[in-house]
Amino acid sequence: MNLSLEKIINAKLAAVFNELNLNPQFAAVKVSDRPDLSDFQCNGALALAKAEKKNPREIASTIAAKLEQDADFAKVSVDGPGFLNLKINDVLIARVLDGMAADERFGCEKVSEPRKIVLDSGGPNVAKALHVGHLRSAAIGEAIRRIEIFAGNEVIADVHFGDWGTPMGMILSEIILQDGDLSKTETYDINDISAFYKKANIRCKEDETAKEKARVITAELQNGNPEYRKAWQHLRKVSVDAVKVNYDELKAHFDLWLGESDAHETCAEIVKIADKQGVSEVDDGATIIRLEESNKPKPPVILVKSDGGYAYQVTDIATIKMRVDDLKADEIIYVVDKRQSLHFEQVFEVAEKLGIAPGVKLQHIGFGTVNGADGKPFKTRDGGVMNLEDLLKLSKDKVRESMPAPGEVEGYGEAEIEKLVSQIAIGAVKYQDLKNNIASGYVFEIDDFAKFEGKTGPYIQYAIARINSILRKAGEIKPGKVMITNPEERDLALKLMQLNNIVLRTHEAKEPSIISDYAYTLAQAFSSFYNTSPIMSAETPELAASRLQMAKLVRDVLTLLLYLLGIEAPEVMLKKAGEA
Repeated sequence: MNLSLEKIINAKLAAVFNELNLNPQFAAVKVSDRPDLSDFQCNGALALAKAEKKNPREIASTIAAKLEQDADFAKVSVDGPGFLNLKINDVLIARVLDGMAADERFGCEKVSEPRKIVLDSGGPNVAKALHVGHLRSAAIGEAIRRIEIFAGNEVIADVHFGDWGTPMGMILSEIILQDGDLSKTETYDINDISAFYKKANIRCKEDETAKEKARVITAELQNGNPEYRKAWQHLRKVSVDAVKVNYDELKAHFDLWLGESDAHETCAEIVKIADKQGVSEVDDGATIIRLEESNKPKPPVILVKSDGGYAYQVTDIATIKMRVDDLKADEIIYVVDKRQSLHFEQVFEVAEKLGIAPGVKLQHIGFGTVNGADGKPFKTRDGGVMNLEDLLKLSKDKVRESMPAPGEVEGYGEAEIEKLVSQIAIGAVKYQDLKNNIASGYVFEIDDFAKFEGKTGPYIQYAIARINSILRKAGEIKPGKVMITNPEERDLALKLMQLNNIVLRTHEAKEPSIISDYAYTLAQAFSSFYNTSPIMSAETPELAASRLQMAKLVRDVLTLLLYLLGIEAPEVMLKKAGEA
C-alpha cells in the first residue's frame, strides 16, 4: 500500500477531480494551517475558479459533496472563499501507521531517476589545523551525503585538499631558510609543519623578497622540481593524516582524498581548450578569460599567472572536468563558505563557456559563519580563530560536567563514559550547527548547546534513550496494531506520517535544518503523547501494544533522522546524580 498519507489523499482528490471534469493538476493537499479545523487543506478550487468561470466556493462544495461519501474522511468542510478542509478518519491513520512500522524505510520513497553526485565539502589545507569554519562544511556536507544516499542517489564525497598553492611554497621556503635545505623535512610532524607555516605567513606579509622566493618555489614545485616534490609528499601526508583524526571524530566520510595537485595536468588541458575556442587572451603576461558583466562587475578568471603558474580558479575548473570525465558526475555540489560565491559564479560560468560539463548541474551551497556572542566569527580567548579540535574539547568538557563519574553507574567505567561523552558532545555540536539555515551564520551557544532540554541534540538523543528504557521495561508486552483513542495519539501519528515529505523536502532543498526541526517537533509530540497515554497501565492489552508500537516507531524514526544528520543515538543517556 501507499505509505504516504498525503499521497493517498491526493489520489482520492484526483479521482474526484477527474469525475467532475476538473483539472487534476490542482488536486493537491498540504498540512492544514489550522490543525484545530482539519488535518489537510486543498486550495485547488481557488486556482480552478477562473478557468471554470465559477465561484471557487461553489467548486469546493461540489468536490466536498463527493469526498463526504468516502469513509476515510471523518469530516469535509468548505471555509472562506473556497478552502477545502479535510479531517482524516482515525482508522485510515492507524492503517498507514501500521504500514510505516512494517516498512524498513518507514514509508520513505526513493528518487525515480537516481543521479551520481560528486560532493565537495571539505576544503582543508596543508599545514593548517581545521577551524570552526570546517565544522560547517563537514557537518552540512556529511548530512547532505547521507540524505542523498538515502534518497537513492549515488554520492562520491571528495575532500578537495588544498595542497598545491602558494602556502606550500611558503612552507618549503621557510624550512630552507631555517635548516639550510630540505633534508630534515621528513622528520617533521603536523605541529612542526604548522609552526613553519605561521612563521612563513608573517614573513611573507612583511618581506617582499620572502614572498617572491615562496612564489618561485611554488612555480618550481608545480613544474616538477624533484627535491620540492619529495618534501611536498611528506608535508601533504602528514597534513592529511592530521585532519582525518578530526573528520573521523565528526563522523564525516570522504570517498576521495584528492587535492588541487591532482588537477595539475588537467589545468594544461583547460588552457588549451580555452585557447582553441578563442575565449582566452593574454593580459599583462597572464592568460585570462573575460566574463560577461550584467548587474555587477565580474572580474576575469585567471588561468595562468604572469609567472607561468596556474591560478587558483583554473584548478577548480580542471577539477570539474575530471569529475565529469573520470567520475561521470551528473551533479557536482560544493559546500563552501558563502563568501566564496563570486568565485563559484566565475568557475561555473567558465565551465559552461568551455563546454566541459554538458548537462551537469553545478551547485554551490554557501554557508554562513559560526559566531561568538558578539556576533563575530567564533574565536579563542586570546582572539585567534577557534580550532575545531579545541571546540570539540570544549564541548566534551561541557558535557562531562553533567555526566556521572566512571564506576558510579554499574557497567559504565571510564571507557564507556568517555564514549557517551563523545557521542553527546559531537551530537550537540553538529545539531547546533544543522538546526540553523545553511546560509545563515549563527551564534555558538556554549552554555546551552549541550542541555537535555530545548532544541538541542541531547534532547533528541534523550528522547530515544527514554523510549529504549520503555521498551526494555515492557516485558511481556509486544508492539501491536495501532489504535487511535485520544488527541495526543492522533497528533503523534500525523506527525510521524510527515516523514516522507520531510525527507523529500530536505533532499530537494539540500537543507538539513528541515530534518533538524522535524526531529525536535517529533520528540516534543512524543513527550505529550507519553504524558497522557500510559503504556504499562493502559486500559486493555491491545491499547498497550498499540502505544508501544507508536513509541517504537518514534524511536526508530528519530534514530534515522539523527543518522541522516550524522549524529549517533546512544542506547542510554546518563546524568550526574541529583540532576533532573
